Amino acid sequence: MTDTSIWNFAHPQLRDLVAYEPGKPIEDVARDLGLKPEEIIKLASNENPLGPSPKAVEAMKQAIEGVHIYPDGGGYRLRTAIAEKFDLARENVVLGCGSNEIIELLGHGFLKPGTNIVTADHAFVVYKLMATLFGAETKEIPDPGFVHDLDAMAAAIDENTREVFIANPNNPTGTLVDEATIDRFMEKVPEHVIVVFDEAYYEFLDDAPDTLKYVREGRNVVVLRTFSKIQGLAGTRTGYGLMKPELAEVLQKCRQPFNTNLIGQVGALAGLLDQEHQDKTKALTDEGREYLQGSFGEMGLEYVPSYANFVLVKVGDGDQLFKDMMAKGVIIRAMRGYKLPEWVRISIGTMDENRRCVALMKELLGK
Repeated sequence: MTDTSIWNFAHPQLRDLVAYEPGKPIEDVARDLGLKPEEIIKLASNENPLGPSPKAVEAMKQAIEGVHIYPDGGGYRLRTAIAEKFDLARENVVLGCGSNEIIELLGHGFLKPGTNIVTADHAFVVYKLMATLFGAETKEIPDPGFVHDLDAMAAAIDENTREVFIANPNNPTGTLVDEATIDRFMEKVPEHVIVVFDEAYYEFLDDAPDTLKYVREGRNVVVLRTFSKIQGLAGTRTGYGLMKPELAEVLQKCRQPFNTNLIGQVGALAGLLDQEHQDKTKALTDEGREYLQGSFGEMGLEYVPSYANFVLVKVGDGDQLFKDMMAKGVIIRAMRGYKLPEWVRISIGTMDENRRCVALMKELLGK
């Protein structure tokens, strides 16, 4: 009998591809461990502990009666509002099913076997996953101190490089590259390379580097932003990319029709205009970050000072601590998938959640 495995026909690069594993959902943990959902806290996926803006919630409730109608396929109102916020044109804005989809659209537009991308060694795993899907190579450049080495990344660019990813602040390390370093890097980037600044956490910065100036200058730059983090709309999967119109035109041709849904568009628009909620979230994050980092220091644990809404901390056996804490109803994120088996990443929650997390860590680690 001949071998009729479907893998004989699938793209060969998919066989060994390890799919992205998201943070463990509360419902799964409750079901698997026999816990009550309301007793579980999730500090694993860098979500907003305050939830979405009340104005966004109200707007989405009102919009739900219209879900029998297809959404605005061009996202006119949301793209216009985003453009106005950043002093750009609507033609500079591409909407995505989360900013992750913009990464995929870039792959559709520019990656194929024989091309490559450049990224940091400890950067968001989706960059490599998407490159692999399109048959492209990923050059992972060492990041001393968990900070992007932009000089080394620039040196790694060759004639087959199509995309360079700079997550700033970086996930999962929380580190930041300053504007002067970025400017020096951009002077070295050749015209055939698209530089992608993944800025999912930029709203948590006090003084964010200005990367949009490169969009305004017409450079081959994409700035990724999302409504999943400070806006608290992760469940709607709404994100966007900012870029020059010619580059946006390529990505618009790569996306599916209606790739952002009605509820997501309406909620994002209302949330975008609610600065008070964003300020409240940032204040809570600043307080929680200081508490977590101070607590880790008191416990004698090595951690990476963070600019985002999470902290990377070294605990010895990350997988074991993840399992032990989950059994007690606290979900964190093990980092083996990022080649950091001794570390965990802990999202900043409410202060009560942060204190419960630290107390449990002390108990389990004997600190």
